Amino acid sequence: MTFELQHTDPYSSARAGIITTDHGQIKTPIFMPVGTCGSVKGVHFSELREQVKAQIILGNTYHLYLRPGLDTLRKAGGLHMFNTWDRPILTDSGGFQVFSLTSIRKLREEGCEFRSHIDGSKHIFTPENVMDTERIIGADIMMALDECPPGESDYQYAKNSLGLTQRWLDRCIKRFNETEPLYGHRQTLFPIVQGCKYKDLRQDAAKHVVDRLGMLNDGGGASIGGLAVGEPTEVMYEMIEVVNEILPKDRPRYLMGVGTPQNILEAIERGVDMFDCVMPTRNGRNAMLFTYQGTMNLRNKKWEQDFSPIDPDGCDIDRLHTKAYLHHLFKAQELLALQIASIHNLAFYLRLVTDARQHIEQGDFTQWKRSVINDLGRRI
Repeated sequence: MTFELQHTDPYSSARAGIITTDHGQIKTPIFMPVGTCGSVKGVHFSELREQVKAQIILGNTYHLYLRPGLDTLRKAGGLHMFNTWDRPILTDSGGFQVFSLTSIRKLREEGCEFRSHIDGSKHIFTPENVMDTERIIGADIMMALDECPPGESDYQYAKNSLGLTQRWLDRCIKRFNETEPLYGHRQTLFPIVQGCKYKDLRQDAAKHVVDRLGMLNDGGGASIGGLAVGEPTEVMYEMIEVVNEILPKDRPRYLMGVGTPQNILEAIERGVDMFDCVMPTRNGRNAMLFTYQGTMNLRNKKWEQDFSPIDPDGCDIDRLHTKAYLHHLFKAQELLALQIASIHNLAFYLRLVTDARQHIEQGDFTQWKRSVINDLGRRI
């Protein structure tokens, strides 16, 4: 993987670049649809390519490890061959999912022991076997195993957690450097910056990541984890600024699991390049559609006889179908409603980051962001 920084905004830390992988290029800032089990819920890959314009999707190590399992994935030739997605894929480490299983996991220096949410079977994730698992999945971009502490964690817990994450990172890098990709394409590893809401811990974490990036055999970027997990939004923005002051400018920066359209623009302004979140598809399945004018609830009666396009400036599906029709599909509990709404929201998120990139290139990102940010948070 390589990263080329192409443009910077003169009035903020916003930036535009290109990530190059063996499965194609990714223009940043970028939003990555979440394909938890090897698929983006309710959206076919042809729609991801043609309607959403997705350049990269995510896979989830925890879920793919449990189903379909590593034996199947390896025999298939990796996730790209298994699900036929021919563009870049990023996998998380499974850490967030494992650590969210508070009542059925045990954390120790070796790794994290947990029970499957599917059948209760016992498993353990260690830095070493997570690297092996992500090699078998075959993602272009792999995440290091970390602990994601709750947003309300006290200082001592957050400090101890960060120490564990840093020791695990060293083991991840060692295993990554000792092993090779399995399917003929390069893979790269992203360390994760933790530290909860504490400035000194985030600074220490960012410095540790900068130091360790130089030890990786193949490129690498930096992920910012443990935000949007219960802390106030202002704290999230402050921590992004703290971390990005330290992270290298010539590496991509990935803010994990964030967030609303407003969150994304605020983070882009602070120098973030990559985003993922389940919000577009999850909210879409609940009839909540994002637009530049605000968020629409398509179950509301006000749309019952609104025969205007879902979004006249959106993707083909937005222009083909009316608000009244989508309202009808939701009221009738038709599965097509979930599909149309998910495609719309994903396409809107990709349009948002593409527009942001264009304005960074033009040098007026800050002015444009100010002109749209408030409307994005409205309910209409």
